[in-house]
Amino acid sequence: MVLMAIDHVRVYSGVPAGGPTAGVFFTRWVTHFCAPVFVFLAGTAAFLQLQKLSIVEHGMKSTTVERGLQPARYEGAARGQLARYLVVRGLMLVLLELTVIRFSWTFNVDYASFTLAGVIWMLGWCMVLMAGLIWLPTWAVGIVGALLILGQNAFEVVARAVPSLEGLWQFLYTGGMVTLGARGPAITVLYTIVPWIGVMAVGYAFGAVVVQEPAARRRTVLRLGLAATVLFLVVGSLVVYTRTSDDPTPTFFQLLNQRKYPASPLFLLMTLGPSLALLPLADRASRWVRSLLETFGRVPLFYYLLHIPLIHATALLVWFLRDGVVNAQRFSTAPYVSIPEPDRWSLPLLYLVWAAVIAMLYFPCRAYAAFKARSPRSLARYI
Repeated sequence: MVLMAIDHVRVYSGVPAGGPTAGVFFTRWVTHFCAPVFVFLAGTAAFLQLQKLSIVEHGMKSTTVERGLQPARYEGAARGQLARYLVVRGLMLVLLELTVIRFSWTFNVDYASFTLAGVIWMLGWCMVLMAGLIWLPTWAVGIVGALLILGQNAFEVVARAVPSLEGLWQFLYTGGMVTLGARGPAITVLYTIVPWIGVMAVGYAFGAVVVQEPAARRRTVLRLGLAATVLFLVVGSLVVYTRTSDDPTPTFFQLLNQRKYPASPLFLLMTLGPSLALLPLADRASRWVRSLLETFGRVPLFYYLLHIPLIHATALLVWFLRDGVVNAQRFSTAPYVSIPEPDRWSLPLLYLVWAAVIAMLYFPCRAYAAFKARSPRSLARYI
């Protein structure tokens, strides 16, 4: 979540999404880890929530003999509760993406000319689909997820074979601008459903690892992370060195510059592998670092809804202080922004604004986390 803010400050700084210099390239590259980890751990959270609901359901129906209930009914009731929660929360995320978040990016209400289907849109629809997948055995959910990730190109083949459903294929996999009806509004699909629903499904299956004993969990997670990282390095290097290209970009940058839209298997190996390998170190982080990050982690949607308008407003102030003009029209289609190179911020300024935004976000997030803890059954559980 903290890394994600770097990329969103970058949008309003005018710095491009990658470039030939190491500073610009890695400013973008380091934020590639955000979406895969968000989606993967959202699946894991669904698995853990199911375990929690099953325990609660078992406790509420402890008189099974008297009521004639079998233990399997506990899990069935828990899955039903989780499925309803995923559908409600998922549809709420889709609505927020198309309204509040879109306004936060652009500070205008011209929804007809530009509306973005971004990461929150994708998370929402994936949650809705997960409401159906959770009825399968955990191992089956993991297999479905892996097949969707590895076999994602099949959707492109089918899209070419059935062009009459072009809009549907764009939402599912190919992306691009979709016009709703002959004169309807246009939606720019940045994050497609595939392969991300696969990532969430694999993350759900990963929950079976998370519930292991701590020592066994750390070993398994480390091995999975290292295996995925090594696989990326081997396959990615072979791809780079065997393809014919006149690309002057350094070879190492080519290896790290994997396709994100839609996310290729190599992109997901590159990001999820190191993330998993580093996960066991989280337990050993210093207390103040853990406290800071946990504060944001307890209220992820609240953080997200707050950080984009805060970054946008702060950036406009910085532009005014630096240049004497705001030029707000530049951001009417944010996060798609193009600013001439002479006008762009320097990287030190970008990171200074990022640090200031994180500092400003900490206190409202801490207050909302405390409120959420006091009101676990309120609407706050959805935000």
